[in-house]
Amino acid sequence: MNDFQLTYKQFGERSVLIDWSSKVDKKILEDIILFKERLEKSSIKELIEVNLAYSSMLISYKTTIDNIYDEISKLKTIYSTQNKIKKLVFRQWKIPVCYEDVFALDLEEISIKKKMSKQDIIRQHSEAIYTVFFIGFLPGFLYLGGLNSAIDFPRKQTPRLQIERGAVAIGGNQTGVYPCQSPGGWNIIGNSPINFFDISNDCPCFSKSGDKIKFYPITLKKHKDISALVKAGVYQLESEVLYG
Repeated sequence: MNDFQLTYKQFGERSVLIDWSSKVDKKILEDIILFKERLEKSSIKELIEVNLAYSSMLISYKTTIDNIYDEISKLKTIYSTQNKIKKLVFRQWKIPVCYEDVFALDLEEISIKKKMSKQDIIRQHSEAIYTVFFIGFLPGFLYLGGLNSAIDFPRKQTPRLQIERGAVAIGGNQTGVYPCQSPGGWNIIGNSPINFFDISNDCPCFSKSGDKIKFYPITLKKHKDISALVKAGVYQLESEVLYG
């Protein structure tokens, strides 16, 4: 059982912000997810949305909060009565990545400055199992924890104006995949051909907070083959069920 000291404060007229310890931690993430599940099953009819970050939760309501003290008291009661030993169910997703030079725009720079071979960087990036802490910045952008500290690399001082969809990148001690074309300042080391956000699906983003991500290297030809299957709407991601 984890006993975290939470802080609660009003955030605008219709939201409450709850903070855990200011650090990236899997135990904190599990506690946040449990609290989120408990809230969604609660009798708070005014609840409209619960958004997660690394160590915080933003609870939004349909209407203005009349009495913030009563509302915080209600939230504290829900948190104190949640089942701390409940087993959480997640999935581990296998994500194909092509690390070849045509996609890996910044891999050589990282290799030179880290004094590591490109293959060593690719190996360390693809061997790790990452945790999805939250989804944000862009729809379907997964914030992943678990990057090997040997290959962390600072964000670019001048962001690119356009990064291609599927770009796999490193930004500081994090890694992630750009789900669509956008500006960005992370260092690009490869590309994944899969679709990270599809609004036509009931659940547009296949993953959720707490899930695991395992990247695996593919060739340029395999990248083209998978891209064709994704475009045709017949590609199926590999995954397995995990219990927290």
